[in-house]
Amino acid sequence: MTYCVAVRVADGLVLLSDTRTNAGVDNVSRYSKMFTWEAADERAIGMMCSGNLSITQGVMTRLNKAIRMSAEDPGIETILNAESMYRVAELVGLAMQGLQDRYRQSIQAEGSGADATILVAGQRKGGQHRLFMIYSAGNFIEATEDTPYFQIGEIKYGKPILDRVLTIESPLPEVVKAVCVSMDSTLRSNLSVGMPLDLAVIRRERFRFDVRERIEADDPRFLAISERWGEALRDAFSTLPAILPA
Repeated sequence: MTYCVAVRVADGLVLLSDTRTNAGVDNVSRYSKMFTWEAADERAIGMMCSGNLSITQGVMTRLNKAIRMSAEDPGIETILNAESMYRVAELVGLAMQGLQDRYRQSIQAEGSGADATILVAGQRKGGQHRLFMIYSAGNFIEATEDTPYFQIGEIKYGKPILDRVLTIESPLPEVVKAVCVSMDSTLRSNLSVGMPLDLAVIRRERFRFDVRERIEADDPRFLAISERWGEALRDAFSTLPAILPA
């Protein structure tokens, strides 16, 4: 399984993903589920994936192949020269659709699931920073001010904190803390989600990644957030009014 969360607020975009992939309790692997691209001072794009690994890896391969081919043929449309982030989402959807059309039937015939989901976030010069969720069929939706975040994978454990604290005006440092708490809650409740984590931050109008790093299991910042959040929850619980008299 996996857990990825992406948030779009007024100041920019935050992405966080785990790296665990399970094919049974005795077959646990690590794969990065975050992919990033930059065109200096022009655009920055990040994607995170969940679902069938062969499908999502195939999508990334097709996107990167188009970028390589465009070096010799500038007429080839890619995510790095598309006219808008909306068009970037369309290109990802088309790649997803093509792989689903080609492999879905044979994958399901073997008893496996072919569904996959990709989060696409970024900004190009002259456009707004945007966040999309691409579905298996290649269609997609966009994050709005009312719903400024998307989750994919094992979403239920990390959702409450996001609903309680995030708004479109949340500053980026607070968003990073919120997604880390969301991930910590998921890590504690589901063994199919695991460290290390990949974190990326794109500030509005920067057109590059201000943060692109891996958070290991012994990272003191993440450990401090986890410990302080647990303490805060226990303290808050102890002050709640009683429903049943002692």
